Amino acid sequence: MKKPAFTRNRGTESGSGRKQTMLRIAIIAAAVIAIIVIAKFKATDSVVEFTALTEDGLPQQIVTEVIPEYRDMERALACAADDKIYVVAMRGEKPTTGYDISIDSMSLSSDEDGKTTLTVNVLFTDPQPGASLTQAQTYPYVAAETSLEELPDKIEMKIKYAD
Repeated sequence: MKKPAFTRNRGTESGSGRKQTMLRIAIIAAAVIAIIVIAKFKATDSVVEFTALTEDGLPQQIVTEVIPEYRDMERALACAADDKIYVVAMRGEKPTTGYDISIDSMSLSSDEDGKTTLTVNVLFTDPQPGASLTQAQTYPYVAAETSLEELPDKIEMKIKYAD
């Protein structure tokens, strides 16, 4: 009996090829999973433009209803008035003058469910030691008109103290 002219060694060649194919598939699958995970957990942040306002520049509704209601609290909140969105950040009740607050920046992010979070970065300034201060309860706050078109679902205030 004559041997065939071409024989295939099934034990080594095809096993090695299968291993390489499986390795390639595993690498591609890992890359796809990594891309999906990164995209899912990466928040879409956008800068929110704003203009700080004095009490005279605020809608009367915010001055008479919102600020008196929340002035004792250390928090940030958003209000809709006159077809605009305003942000008010407050320090709460302070025993003397010399306390201040300012808005450094704002950003809007959304999670995978489409819920939005407004992050308000504020700067707190405390009175200098030994400064001559008036002993009177104060309620420092800052208000700003924003570029937002609708109220966010959640607001976070991040505080930084001035040196």
